[in-house]
Amino acid sequence: MNAQARGRIGDTSSEARKAQYDVYRGMSEADKLRLVFETYRTGRRLAMTGIRMRHPGASDDEVRRLWARQHLGGELFDRAYGVLSCE
Repeated sequence: MNAQARGRIGDTSSEARKAQYDVYRGMSEADKLRLVFETYRTGRRLAMTGIRMRHPGASDDEVRRLWARQHLGGELFDRAYGVLSCE
């Protein structure tokens, strides 16, 4: 993606984006990795909350399996875990 296209994505000003990149550049590798994992966990929690809303009677294990199916895709999930019974 070229610089012009990046500038049109979202509503972040170029000054704010530069400030954000400066913060990232100042972070240690360990801090960057920690941020990646925290962001991933937050996304997973949000996705699982949505699954719970769509499947209010699902057990915790069923919610985890539904998330894994959504995350991996149906074909890979079925090969790895078998067919879900709560769908």
